Amino acid sequence: MAFRFEFDSANKLLVGRFEGKLTDESLSEFLRAIRDYSTTTDARAGIADYSSVTEFTVSSEFIRYIATREPAMPDATRRPRVVVFPGTAGFGIGRMFQIMTEPKNPLFKVVHTMDEALAELGVQSPRFEPLE
Repeated sequence: MAFRFEFDSANKLLVGRFEGKLTDESLSEFLRAIRDYSTTTDARAGIADYSSVTEFTVSSEFIRYIATREPAMPDATRRPRVVVFPGTAGFGIGRMFQIMTEPKNPLFKVVHTMDEALAELGVQSPRFEPLE
């Protein structure tokens, strides 16, 4: 798999880290895994970190499609989610998604760094443990 998950139990914070080539198919798998892990851990917040994406080939049609679907992390009006996209292309697509889903995803934010994501969530000194 091109992704892994970590959890900070003190803050109930789930982090998914994607690595490598990001495609429609791999993003779909990642979103499914986010739903499974957020439900299993009962995470109160989540971060999707795309800092290690080496190639971005997700289609705008797929972004529009997932914008119409239920959020990957359930209870979007109560659980903040932050997406980390350091690159310009990914950040732009992330912002497009944020704008498209704002009514049903009011706590969704896109930032450039993991430090910004943690600050957005008010988390200091997280202790992430890998999830199987």
